[in-house]
Amino acid sequence: MEAGPMLDKRPPGSKVFNDSIHGHIWLHPLLVRIINTLQFNRLRNLKQLGGTYFVYPGASHNRFEHSIGVAHLAGRLVRALRKQQPELGISPRDELCVQIAGLCHDLGHGPFSHMFDDMFIKKLRPELEWKHEKASVEMFKHMVKVNKLKVDMEKYNLKLPEDLVFIIEQINGPLELNEYKKLVEKLTKDLGLDDKSTKSPNQAACEYKGRPESKSFLYDIVANKRNGIDVDKMDYFARDCHHLGIRNNFDFERFLMFARVCVVDGKKQICTRDKEAHNLYEMFHTRHRLHREAYKHRVVHIIQAMISEAFQKADKYIQISGSDGQMFNLSTAIDDMEAYTKLTDYVFDRILYSKCNNLADAQTILKKIVDRELYKCVDEIRHLTTKEIKQDEFHKWYKNETSSKPDVSVQAEDIIIKEIKMDYGMKEKNPINAMWFYRKNDPDSVFQFKEDEVSELLPKKFSEKVIRVFCKKPDNKSLDVAKMYFQQWYDTINQG
Repeated sequence: MEAGPMLDKRPPGSKVFNDSIHGHIWLHPLLVRIINTLQFNRLRNLKQLGGTYFVYPGASHNRFEHSIGVAHLAGRLVRALRKQQPELGISPRDELCVQIAGLCHDLGHGPFSHMFDDMFIKKLRPELEWKHEKASVEMFKHMVKVNKLKVDMEKYNLKLPEDLVFIIEQINGPLELNEYKKLVEKLTKDLGLDDKSTKSPNQAACEYKGRPESKSFLYDIVANKRNGIDVDKMDYFARDCHHLGIRNNFDFERFLMFARVCVVDGKKQICTRDKEAHNLYEMFHTRHRLHREAYKHRVVHIIQAMISEAFQKADKYIQISGSDGQMFNLSTAIDDMEAYTKLTDYVFDRILYSKCNNLADAQTILKKIVDRELYKCVDEIRHLTTKEIKQDEFHKWYKNETSSKPDVSVQAEDIIIKEIKMDYGMKEKNPINAMWFYRKNDPDSVFQFKEDEVSELLPKKFSEKVIRVFCKKPDNKSLDVAKMYFQQWYDTINQG
């Protein structure tokens, strides 16, 4: 184990935060330094739940406090593992890097959070496989460079670029060998590092490059790619339920207490006690409930669709200055982190109160949201087949069906069809099947539960799909037309 004080001894410069969920928490001075950057403070102006705030008045919390909460829980879990299992060799560097990853994992979110990447960017730049996790990595690298955080990181004994690679892998997953080499090359150049800092060939061949196989369990903490049980969810479940007024039955304190690293198929993973199976089911049940009652509430969904539509109409008329004096718009700001730093939820008000004639169409849509003149949901059905529902195909069919009927005033573009998918986090799979457990009297041996060994009352299916149909025209005649034609089309494709 590396020499040096463990982080629970609170180095000089640590700060105490009073959090609405976790109470009084302390953070390491390097985390405080990161928090006090322009890039991190951007998160103060990004609603955690996007358009949900227009339905749930309490959902006004931001990505800023969630990120601090994740860093806190990440530190608690690392310290719990180190205390219970000192043989794991968890170092101060490991602990600090995991906390930094927790703090920075959401840096890449855009205006109105998931609406930005799932609706807006996907519509305007469909050729991109862009997710906020990728943007989080780019923003993190940008933040380190422009704020000269290299000095602060080296002050607290981080090894560069090795520890930066470790942090980035925790945020966005493992790197291919070529990606890893390019990343190290760029970090070395941007931060003026010693170009002799390279990994051994054996380590470069591993799935993860920032830490050896013996510490692979550290990748389970912030963003668990194996089963989704991580401190990110633990914080936002508790935080979102608190602000939404929805009961959270998952007890993350118990998970932190019973977490233990065991060897599974030759690799170290974070496991938990056998009696925690019910608690973990409550975790994923809470996830599903939050999606059903809040994140994908039908009114939330249409409000976010309207915001996305307004942003699409405003896209080329919103100019944001970036690096080297270049100008970007809403959909291209993701290509330049200096421009993206300036892109937050404020763009809603910028459009709403603009005097620019070019923004009139976008402004009209946002004003309808404020005035509660929303698009209407005309139908909602459980989609029980595997057949994919495509709005473009419906629009094509609808135009053909109504081309000879001039009395039909509803245009194809007035009808919006959305396929809503809700699950326990692993699509149709049961996430608990990917979790390993240990028993009190044999903590080093692991096993997996069969579903009937936990309870006969558990769900038999872990995913569902709902089709929602919305109409932009609010009069009853238009709503009836939209519903009638959708039902005809839906019956036709299912019979086919």
